[in-house]
Amino acid sequence: MDMTEETTKQINECKGDARQGYDMIKELCKRLDTYDMIHELSKRLDSVWRYDQYFANAIDDVELKMLWMEFKEEEKNNIRRLKKQIQKYIAKGYF
Repeated sequence: MDMTEETTKQINECKGDARQGYDMIKELCKRLDTYDMIHELSKRLDSVWRYDQYFANAIDDVELKMLWMEFKEEEKNNIRRLKKQIQKYIAKGYF
């Protein structure tokens, strides 16, 4: 094998290694994305329960009760959006 062929072979091997490295990074990012989404879903589901507690604690303050209920509804909407994104990742086989 002459020098040009050897160099070409080494370059192709490097390209293959780089592609494999890129694929590994891409896969890792998918896993980080799924972790982030599940972690965030858990936090947001917990916050919905907390808003119910905050509502109960705001005994005579109607304005505060309304605020907690608004926050709860916003959070429920965020949860729906996050669940849809998780379903898309499931459909793509990322989970």
